[in-house]
Amino acid sequence: MYKFLLILLSVVGMATATSAQQKQDMNSRQSNHKILVAYFSATGTTARAAQKVAHATGGELYAITPAQPYTDADLNWNDKQSRSSVEMNDQKARPAIKSQKGKIADYDVVFIGYPIWWGLAPRIVNTFIESHDLKGRTVIPFATSGGSGIANSVAELQKAYPGLNWQKGRLLNRTDEQTVRQWVEALGY
Repeated sequence: MYKFLLILLSVVGMATATSAQQKQDMNSRQSNHKILVAYFSATGTTARAAQKVAHATGGELYAITPAQPYTDADLNWNDKQSRSSVEMNDQKARPAIKSQKGKIADYDVVFIGYPIWWGLAPRIVNTFIESHDLKGRTVIPFATSGGSGIANSVAELQKAYPGLNWQKGRLLNRTDEQTVRQWVEALGY
């Protein structure tokens, strides 16, 4: 009986040590990079995805907030005169951001999240990129969408900002925390 208890305690001890080592490895991996998770979210969907990315990376959240909030009417993609439709039809549109993120130079990695509008990142994402010096940082896009994939939006961002160090992005629709963590770990963060 004592041998059985000794073996059981040994197994539990090894499992606990392994778990502690995995947590320590994860924490040290997170601390190797200063990570910013910047996101624009019109309805809250992208905000929820950004929170999962921040949790998985240990990164700091920053909401890209428009100076003039979007109303439901502004987001009506069926109305060609809605604010979002007008902005997306104008490649030069750059909606103002409420406040800039200070000290962007403090970050090594910047995840940029957004909903996909008309197959693209909303123009306010361009405002964010153009308002902050992201050169020398790793930039990783993520998006949410009701029907589009992420590939076209990423290709357009890479084309518009070829001097940035882009890594592969991912669509994070209804993605659970474990899947987000696996994606982030596969990226090396």
